[in-house]
This record gives sequence, C-alpha cells and structure tokens, in this order.
Amino acid sequence: MKVEQISIFIENKSGRLAEITRILGEAGINIRALSLADTSDFGILRLIVNDCAKANSVLKENGFTVSKTEVVAVEVPDRPGGLSAILQTLDREAINVEYMYAFVERCGGNAVIIFRFDETDKAIAALQAQNFNMLEGSRLYNM
Repeated sequence: MKVEQISIFIENKSGRLAEITRILGEAGINIRALSLADTSDFGILRLIVNDCAKANSVLKENGFTVSKTEVVAVEVPDRPGGLSAILQTLDREAINVEYMYAFVERCGGNAVIIFRFDETDKAIAALQAQNFNMLEGSRLYNM
C-alpha cells in the first residue's frame, strides 16, 4: 500500500519550478499530485508522478537534488468529516502525521489524501483495520 513520492530541493527563486515542470514534461512524465513547501531560501517540491524512476533520473541529470520517500494514499469520500475519521483512527494508535496533502479525483467523488507517517506500517495496519481504502501505487500513478 506504499506509494513512491519524489522530493526535489529547489532554490526559492523565479523560474525554478517552471524548469522542473518543463524537464518532466519533455521526458513524458505526468504529475499526478504535488505539494510545495518553502522557506525564504529553498523549497521542497513533493511529487507523485507516473514514472518515479525516470523522473528521479532526469531531474538528477539536470542538477537537482532528488530523494524518494514512501507515502500512503488514502481514498476518502469527499464530504464533511472524511478526514477527521482518518485522523481519529491515527490518534487512537498514537501515529504521527509528518505531513499530508490532498486532491479530489473528480467533482463530487472521492478525495485522495497523501500521508507521510512516522510509523508507516503501523499506520497502514490501523487504517486497514478500520476499512479505509488505500490506493496501490499503480492506480494512483495512472489516475
């Protein structure tokens, strides 16, 4: 149930994000989800892409610092309280959420929440026990 995510460290200056998306686009890599966190000096761009290995390779070839991380994609009905139910399950098991980001599959459909946990395997077991739907990487990469 783990999904590969790449994280790219970028200088916080004009044009760097455009350069990354150009490189990925020219390599035929499709971005499925993203999150950008920044400080005054640098940013961390987290991406779920359709070909993690190729994205990692082409970005490194172009001088970017890239790392791979395992995250978990949880599908939840897009309605009030959907996220709360997941977080309450994690809280009962004392599992820390390091970060998260989300997107909606389609209007009125389900939301997909990408989580990074301090104890990934424990989080997966807790969510499975409560029948939350976790997406396989292959499904997420091809959305």
